[in-house]
Amino acid sequence: MGTSLTPDFWRLFAVLLVIFTAATVVTSALLDALIVRMLRHRRPAVHRNATADRFERHLAHH
Repeated sequence: MGTSLTPDFWRLFAVLLVIFTAATVVTSALLDALIVRMLRHRRPAVHRNATADRFERHLAHH
C-alpha cells in the first residue's frame, strides 16, 4: 500500500524547514556573540601585559 506526499505535507514541511533553519541561525549567532564577549572579557589584561612586555623588551634592546 503506497502513500503519496500531499501538497499539505509539502507546505508543512516547508514551514517547519524555515522555522528550524531560522532557529538554528539565531542560536548560532547568539552563541557566537556570547563566546566573543567571553573572549574579549578575558583578553584585555593578558593582551595589555603581553604588549607592554614586548614594548619594554623592544626599548631595552635599542
